[in-house]
Amino acid sequence: MSFADKAIKYFSGLKTPELNFNQTELLNPYSSSEVKKILKEFYLKYYNDDKERIFIIGINPGRFGGGLTGISFTDPVSLREECRINNNLGNQKELSSKFIYSVAKEFGGVKKFFSRVFLTALYPFALLKNGKNYNYYDDKNLSEHLKPEIVKNIKSQIQFGAKRDFAILLGKKNAAYFEILNYEHNFFRKIIVVEHPRYIMQYRLKQSDVYINKYLEVINN
Repeated sequence: MSFADKAIKYFSGLKTPELNFNQTELLNPYSSSEVKKILKEFYLKYYNDDKERIFIIGINPGRFGGGLTGISFTDPVSLREECRINNNLGNQKELSSKFIYSVAKEFGGVKKFFSRVFLTALYPFALLKNGKNYNYYDDKNLSEHLKPEIVKNIKSQIQFGAKRDFAILLGKKNAAYFEILNYEHNFFRKIIVVEHPRYIMQYRLKQSDVYINKYLEVINN
């Protein structure tokens, strides 16, 4: 099976778990027939081979990005304009998606970018609290509660075709949590930490070029 076949099979088969935890809501885009169609088109377009990729691992999908399209750091607009994949998911934009696709452009375009990297998240479902994005680590009890699913998620996705010498973790808190799991399970030999796209776009926008170059250097490590 190709990288694409494995990814399509995994994401299309994700069932919505029960999450009765402190008013935290969960969004599962993979239950949508349109998202399943998008997944198939996206992965067959960019991952239909046996090449190993560098894993770039985020937190959990945002409600306007991967939580909507099923593809990490990809909002409906980026999906149409950058990936050339039509969709009826609206015109929502996500800051993180904008940054990631700026990196892809500087890397040489989306085709070249996706031939080298795989964008994903420690936890595959979007989390909300009071209608806003919520991170799995925002509540220590929640992160412990989700730990078995996070481990299972990473174990499964590594089988797609991960380069095991290093992985890129987005965000310091995300990386700190994952480093413990990585030590226990030996997912990757090395963890490289970079600033999260949302942090860059929200607090370091004027220096975004510096961070884009940092991402490029790490990918070309």
